[in-house]
Amino acid sequence: MEIRMNRSEDKLTVEVIGRLDTLTSREFETKLEPELEGIKELIVDLKELKYISSAGLRVLLGAAKAMEGRGEMTVKNPSEEVMDVFILTGFDDVFKIE
Repeated sequence: MEIRMNRSEDKLTVEVIGRLDTLTSREFETKLEPELEGIKELIVDLKELKYISSAGLRVLLGAAKAMEGRGEMTVKNPSEEVMDVFILTGFDDVFKIE
């Protein structure tokens, strides 16, 4: 997994590349959490994410909860496979997905 972050004032764009699973989700969470300070808009770009597990979903849900009351989180460009996981788990109703 590779993570690219781009912060511009109170907007953070995060690209997640590869797999977000049990082995990589903790690393993603550890890198993302401190970056959320002062953020009002979080964009999680999944265009290069090949696979997401329940552990990865948990991290995204945690980020969405962290943004509650202070801004918005948008998930962008999920692949068909990742979108299928969102639909099967009901997360397509939890996240704003573009």
